Amino acid sequence: MAAEPLRPPGELVADPLDGDGAAGTDHIDPATFERAQRVWRKRTDGIGVFLAGQANVVYQLAWPEVGHGVVESKVESGQVGKHPFKRFRTTVGYLGIAALGSDELRAAYREAVDGQHRQVRSGPDSPVKYNAFNRDLQLWVASCIFYGLHDLSTRMHGPMTSEEEELLLIVGSRMGTTLQVPHEMWHHNMAEFWAYWDEGMKRCHIDQPVREYFLWLLHVQMLPFPLNRMADRPMYWVNVGFLTPDLREQLGLEWTDRDQRRHDALMRLLGRAMRWMPTIVRQFPVNAMKLSLDTRRRLGLRMV
Repeated sequence: MAAEPLRPPGELVADPLDGDGAAGTDHIDPATFERAQRVWRKRTDGIGVFLAGQANVVYQLAWPEVGHGVVESKVESGQVGKHPFKRFRTTVGYLGIAALGSDELRAAYREAVDGQHRQVRSGPDSPVKYNAFNRDLQLWVASCIFYGLHDLSTRMHGPMTSEEEELLLIVGSRMGTTLQVPHEMWHHNMAEFWAYWDEGMKRCHIDQPVREYFLWLLHVQMLPFPLNRMADRPMYWVNVGFLTPDLREQLGLEWTDRDQRRHDALMRLLGRAMRWMPTIVRQFPVNAMKLSLDTRRRLGLRMV
């Protein structure tokens, strides 16, 4: 069953799902998924995830309901401005858990995230209605993550074969089912994904409060001094290079052809360097953050 057609932004309503359903259940042939994980390890590099993280958040939050859900959130423990390193651990670790984690670990992470998502709902003064359990919104977030992984892979290692794309899409499905997206809502093939992506990008709208948050994020102002000063210009430039022209225009960002050539060259250089590295090095810091979250779970500590 394909995902439901996209609704106009104003028609997204609160999903009645309370987080206790079986939305995270997968129906993937184990042998096929093992092949898909091999593609993940071959085509995904931790350094790329680290460098492009802020840009991917821009894609996710460019839907007004997601953007205002994050900007207006009162969940103090999940605010990147107050806990930047914790958010890095939980966000990057989530990628490793979703792609490579056991069912038990994924279920534990989902339960931990559900506890925070229950508190994220629009208030009477919110300009848009949102609910962090809305499956349409979670599907968009998971699709943005998959898009980012696909984009990084092609920029660093060149085009994928059709088989590699379809197998990576299978791993991508767990970006959604590790949250609350039913497996049946995920894109069944790349043609379906690209059709969804094109329609989803048309829904992106960045208003002033979310724009200010994006600029703060792109300039890594969540980091403590002096790290924010040191990382500001390089991280800003690298992440702006991952955005589409339309999103740059909505944010009022400049980007030249020369910038694009330099960005493309940097990604190709990183790709060549990473291909010589052993898998454990290529996967860092995703593997390290996954291990950190699993260790916290085993010790009875909060995962998120």
